[in-house]
Amino acid sequence: MPRITVDDLPDAVRARLDEVLGAPVVEHVSHPGGFSPGTADKVTSADGTVAFVKAVHADLNPDSPGIHRAEARVMAALPDTIPVPRWIDGFELDGWVVLVEEYVPARHPVLPWTAATFAPVLDATLALADRLTPAPLPDLRTASEQARRMGNGWASLAGAPPADLDPWIAARLDELAARVERSLAALDGDTLCHWDLRADNILLRDDGEVVFIDWPWALRGARWLDAVLLTSEFAVEGGTPAETDAYLRLIAGHTDADPAAFVGALAWVAGFLTHRSRTPAPPGLPTLRAFQRRWADGLTAWLRGTELA
Repeated sequence: MPRITVDDLPDAVRARLDEVLGAPVVEHVSHPGGFSPGTADKVTSADGTVAFVKAVHADLNPDSPGIHRAEARVMAALPDTIPVPRWIDGFELDGWVVLVEEYVPARHPVLPWTAATFAPVLDATLALADRLTPAPLPDLRTASEQARRMGNGWASLAGAPPADLDPWIAARLDELAARVERSLAALDGDTLCHWDLRADNILLRDDGEVVFIDWPWALRGARWLDAVLLTSEFAVEGGTPAETDAYLRLIAGHTDADPAAFVGALAWVAGFLTHRSRTPAPPGLPTLRAFQRRWADGLTAWLRGTELA
């Protein structure tokens, strides 16, 4: 399903958007990427105001309105001192959930990651975690709670392993499921974590500043959590197990954490994606399962080769 644009919004929703911006929208450019079927448009109004607009309705995907509501809550509460888009406003009308944020003139990192492109983004991620400790939204769900809600994929697969499961994984399902259960408590902490960091949720300004976007999954977790989850993309997108381990050791040094906890966290991610990629695609998100399958395969290769505990 192609992504809709602001032209596809009902007249009443567009009129309300014009009110938020202070003048009618006269131009828009849709941005590809991500998985939402809703709008992701740079808009320009008649008075020259430029903003970024995301809007979705349950008819496009039943879960997306709730995701937008969660992001609105987080964006409105994030400190002005961190590198995120400035929150402008949000509203709901006739079932549409609309978010209006600062438009950031920047680009996404180019994949696959290299040492030269990944290292500065990882440094910015660690600095962000430092600045978001303690968490400015203390009543958010904890990382272990969220992980338990999403499930232990290895345990789900153990009852009836699919025939196409990687043999290395198939031989270790019970061991991996038990490791995940032992590791979940280590995910928790007093840092506001993005929980979904990857290249398409990161922007790079021309001056090199890293900007972090798309915050609907924010939660409270360990100070190392976002950096480790981001490093999983490095593992999937071109990094060898040895190179990935080196970045994980760097994170451990910065946060005074045990790298064994990182292995447990990424084992949970790999299990979740391995299991979920074999389920039917959600409405309006036809590319999600293939993405999850590729990511699961990349993390499996790292798990097989890592030298961390």
